[in-house]
Amino acid sequence: MRNRIHPQYRPVVFRDRGADYAFLTRSTAETDRTIEWRDGRTYPLVDVDVSSASHPFYTGRRQVLDATGAVEKFNRRYRRS
Repeated sequence: MRNRIHPQYRPVVFRDRGADYAFLTRSTAETDRTIEWRDGRTYPLVDVDVSSASHPFYTGRRQVLDATGAVEKFNRRYRRS
């Protein structure tokens, strides 16, 4: 492999602010933010919108968002007589 062409692979903390959940893993993600982790060391921090702590597939909580009434319109149109 050629030198200095690959991104740095290092420990990074990913934080899901909506679920108040964070985990430490290794990544090449770039960020300017840092956080002090439980072990007392400082690591780069990446905030994410969805993680396994908040995604419905992993939590088992389903949310159906139907603001336009599309489901009801479909059911009325294709209702069996």
